[in-house]
Amino acid sequence: MRHLIDPMDLTVEEIDRLLKTGDDIIDHPEMYAHICEGKKLATLFYEPSTRTRLSFESAMLSLGGTVLGFSSASSSSATKGETIEDTARVVGCFADIIAMRHPKDGAPLVASQYSPVPIINGGDGGHQHPTQTLADMMSIHRIKGHLDNLTIGLCGDLKFGRTVHSLIAAMSRYENVHFILIAPEELRLPSYVKERFLDKNNIPYTEVECLDDVMPQLDILYMTRIQKERFASEEEYERLKDCYILDPQKLVSAKPDLCILHPLPRVNEITPEVDKDPRACYFKQVFFGKVIRMSLILNLLGLGTLDVNRPCKREKEPIKIDSMVCNNPHCITTIERGLPQMFTETEDHGVYRCAYCEAAQQK
Repeated sequence: MRHLIDPMDLTVEEIDRLLKTGDDIIDHPEMYAHICEGKKLATLFYEPSTRTRLSFESAMLSLGGTVLGFSSASSSSATKGETIEDTARVVGCFADIIAMRHPKDGAPLVASQYSPVPIINGGDGGHQHPTQTLADMMSIHRIKGHLDNLTIGLCGDLKFGRTVHSLIAAMSRYENVHFILIAPEELRLPSYVKERFLDKNNIPYTEVECLDDVMPQLDILYMTRIQKERFASEEEYERLKDCYILDPQKLVSAKPDLCILHPLPRVNEITPEVDKDPRACYFKQVFFGKVIRMSLILNLLGLGTLDVNRPCKREKEPIKIDSMVCNNPHCITTIERGLPQMFTETEDHGVYRCAYCEAAQQK
């Protein structure tokens, strides 16, 4: 049995297979209309979502399967104190596969440790969003025709933007990819993402604050929303919310074949006038997201070419350290008190990373 918790759970070859199946779904949708008949998808969404939840539901229905689940924590037994461990075990008796979103980093990983059916991470806090990454990669694959030899600009909230973290992880394995990280000082990419995926693999990247200065270099511009729900204070959000607004004037210096992506929802970081520009690809991205989730679901159910018996290998296996406690307030360990404190040793002496949220800790 396979889960998808982190984009690195998939090899490059497996991603290529998922994309190939996605291509075939687009070309021959009738061949896939009944492939999941009799199968059930459970959507466990502990925080609000429109696109991701409906994309999963539409994907399963388009495969001939059925859907059950909840769309907020308030309508689940979490309000009664039920643990993620127990929820995964119970819902796994009702469904064949589970898509889960949770506001705490590491929650889907916990669910995968106890669930009798495959778990798909639909977004965990500010940590990871692997299926959005697959949607992004499917979009680039279909629009650009390749996933290598690209200069990718990531703009906006790179600190809390789980879609950004996952995309960097996945794209860092392709040849000749250069990242330009566009963010204010307060919203820069977390150090663990740079260390784990960019520095370690000698991936070239540039950190800047001004979008205009780098626009002519970009093949892909990935805009992100400044996420109000992730900020500790209203004042800080108000100060930063309008730091990047993409309008037609800013695109004058851009390449004619620039691909503009956005995980959505947008607030005001892309003006409606940009929608008319042929380089605006974010609504195509929504469709490709449904397609790649169809590919993922049928593969994790053992109905595709993915080896569902291949265990996901981690770079290092985490160890239990009773004397350490994760100090990340967004970590799942802050609400699931019975979880063992598990950490992975880094190359820096005395520094460990929480196995659930990857926050750095000093021993």
